[in-house]
Amino acid sequence: MNKRRSAPTLEDVAAEADVSRATVSRVVNADPRVSASARERVLAAIEALGYAPNRAARSLVTRQADSIAVVIPESDARVFSDPFFAGTLHGIATALSRTDLQMVLVMGQPDDGDGRLSKYLRGGHTDGAIITSHHRRDEFWRTAQAAGLPMVFLGRPFAPMAGMPYVDVDNVHGAALAVKHLVEQGRTRIATIAGPSDMVAGADRLTGWRRELRAAGLPDDAVVHGDFSAAAGAAAMAELLANHPDLDGVFVASDVMAVAALETLRRHGRSVPDDVSVVGFDNTDAAVEATPALTTIVNPIVPMARQAVGLLLGLLDGDQVPAAVTLSTELVVRSSSIPADRQH
Repeated sequence: MNKRRSAPTLEDVAAEADVSRATVSRVVNADPRVSASARERVLAAIEALGYAPNRAARSLVTRQADSIAVVIPESDARVFSDPFFAGTLHGIATALSRTDLQMVLVMGQPDDGDGRLSKYLRGGHTDGAIITSHHRRDEFWRTAQAAGLPMVFLGRPFAPMAGMPYVDVDNVHGAALAVKHLVEQGRTRIATIAGPSDMVAGADRLTGWRRELRAAGLPDDAVVHGDFSAAAGAAAMAELLANHPDLDGVFVASDVMAVAALETLRRHGRSVPDDVSVVGFDNTDAAVEATPALTTIVNPIVPMARQAVGLLLGLLDGDQVPAAVTLSTELVVRSSSIPADRQH
């Protein structure tokens, strides 16, 4: 007796059309967010395979799909205290508001030692993922990639992979702008509170700082790394003052660390900007509210997040998307680097 042939599944259609499961579900549910070419491939696959979704299957698809994960391999304390992540989530939520996709926040410690992030991403809980705050040793995304989950990095990863696009800001140029500004103010002993060396943003901003100092013929040995937290910024500033008491300028790799550095300078009797000029990076609300107001580099967090959503939607729809998108930045001059009466 011949075995009864099983009915084709949603996964069968996705494989036949060379698109994601999410794209098939959108075509089945008449979702307009699918490109014409992808829709044609899915419809052709449905016809070729004889796929016929019933009401129960359609309901199941609706319940299990239509979400993307925002993956942040950081502690909850860091995520909920750093304005970078608030801007990231705001940008993603705004971009998704025009769709029926829900945002799922997935957090975990760097390195994902217990595999929680990996298990979630490969478990079929979400249609795709946006990964931010990526560390060099993070491996959780590899199992998700092997499982075929569409992913986009917000911030360039250390080892860009085919099929996994990223969106970033030009961190090297931004740091160079900061140092050039400090040099133009007559500063000759310019230190930096760098970001983590295991993150591309930290490494790139340090590269820009060092490159501009060397171009100006100035020393580039005054470096202390921090983890982008306020506590790290305060401790790093104290260490720099102890080791380099002649410093007269500081480029800090994030506004959060820079604001803490301002307080440390104040406690050590250094006037900002008369004794020491300070420039941060991010242009967050904290920069405006700082005393003195913080000169900083614009980090277009919300536009980057929206671009990341656009790339991920393209992947979900089976479209060709750019491998990388890099946004430009600019310097915003405030009182921490130049007295208000000298600003033009």
